[in-house]
Amino acid sequence: MKNGSICVPINPATSEEDIKYIVEVLKIKLIFLQEKYKKKIEKLVSKEVEVYSKSDLEKLECSGNLNLDNTIDIKEDVALIMFTSGSTAKPKGVMLTHYNLMYNTNSIIEYLNLTEKDRIESVLPFYYCYGLSLLNTHFRCGGSLVINNRFMFPQTVIDDINNYKCTGFAGVPSTYQILLRMTEIKKYKFPALRYITQAGGELPEIFITELSDILKDVEIYIMYGQTEATARLSYLPPSQIKNKIGSIGKGIPGTELMVLDKNGILVKAGEMGEVVAKGGNIMKGYFNDGEETEKVLKNGLLYTGDLAVIDEEGYIYIVSREKNIIKSAGNRISPKEIENVIVQISEIVECAVIGVEDDILGEAVKAFVVLKSSNCTIDSKFIIKYCSDRLPRFKVPKYIEFLKTLPKNSSGKVLLKSLKDEVKIK
Repeated sequence: MKNGSICVPINPATSEEDIKYIVEVLKIKLIFLQEKYKKKIEKLVSKEVEVYSKSDLEKLECSGNLNLDNTIDIKEDVALIMFTSGSTAKPKGVMLTHYNLMYNTNSIIEYLNLTEKDRIESVLPFYYCYGLSLLNTHFRCGGSLVINNRFMFPQTVIDDINNYKCTGFAGVPSTYQILLRMTEIKKYKFPALRYITQAGGELPEIFITELSDILKDVEIYIMYGQTEATARLSYLPPSQIKNKIGSIGKGIPGTELMVLDKNGILVKAGEMGEVVAKGGNIMKGYFNDGEETEKVLKNGLLYTGDLAVIDEEGYIYIVSREKNIIKSAGNRISPKEIENVIVQISEIVECAVIGVEDDILGEAVKAFVVLKSSNCTIDSKFIIKYCSDRLPRFKVPKYIEFLKTLPKNSSGKVLLKSLKDEVKIK
């Protein structure tokens, strides 16, 4: 990036069709990859594209001089394109400038109080904006990373925090749900751990409370962001975690976060609107896609598509993404409210709630549930009764389906679209 090249991190699990599309549309000239992907990629690209694996790099002769392009316009020139799956048929390339990266990185370092003494354990991939922000912030402040790509053995994650004296840890909701339900984390002490961060979706309140109880001397940062905002948009100060449980907090340093109604006017406390952001971390736009860019970038503001309410003190609470709101018998239902209730059952590790087509209701509530073990005696009737005692009747799930695991992308985010597609097939 320093010599003017644009970096494009790609998930190796991306389909061959999408990889070919990305290489062609961006006119990629150079690919670095793991040896095991080399044959697959070489088949997909033209001979003009140079492909290097680790063994090739060792053979390369290098003068050691980086050809610096002094004509780089920090604010205008793109440094990084990160692809995100969207509503369109093709992946959307988020164009981030050098300034976007610098701005967001410095802001995160500021509110997390990162220094060269910090060392974070990373279980998140670097082609995911959250994972990449860990790399950027720790390189920038002179800290270090411990990379653990063995999350299928979650106990190793806990062991590594202590073995390598990590001061920080970062995860998405499923990361913490699995650690709390499937490991012995409650029996451990973490003398070096200073803070943990959580983003990539809403962690149910029961798990936030459990983390607070277990990690009494550890600062817990609940955060919110989007690839279109480089990575981070807001954080909840650890001191407010119990007072403002369920909140994503306020904008990070240098970023303004607002909740606006459909007319672009700030909502009053308790009213619902869309989360809109302003700051130097907002993307330049989607590559080669003016139509999609215009939907989310308006007058220098990023419209996130997330619905939220704001309280009297300015703290923001996400209700749901507009497209995930369940419309049942004239009621608008947030899936998160139901998920928060179901995961209070200690035998349940994860839960995802969606709306399914219903001739009478329009949409009925369906919950997908993952149990702690196959020996659990929990059944559909128990969950429905549990919800009936705690929720209004129209929010109680009509259907319950048990799964061994929820479908997730490689970053650990639950793929609601896969669950909805599965329902349609059935």
